[in-house]
Amino acid sequence: MTTIHVAASEPGAQFLSPNQIVPLLIGATLDEVERELVLQTLARCDGNRTRASRVLGLSVRTLRNKIRIYAACGIAVPAYHD
Repeated sequence: MTTIHVAASEPGAQFLSPNQIVPLLIGATLDEVERELVLQTLARCDGNRTRASRVLGLSVRTLRNKIRIYAACGIAVPAYHD
């Protein structure tokens, strides 16, 4: 199994051990895993969408669209914090 990690150059970036990843993956759909990855990355980036998009390898527009969908579904999205 490949370990997924956040880019080490990002402030607050931490590596997840396989023990932390596997429970998230087992029984979850790809959409659920993607949503959790986006939300956790946003939280670790203090809600900074530009930084989170860079870590995730997405454009800011794509990230913003995903956030809009999550919010429309009633999912709490981490807000920006200085």
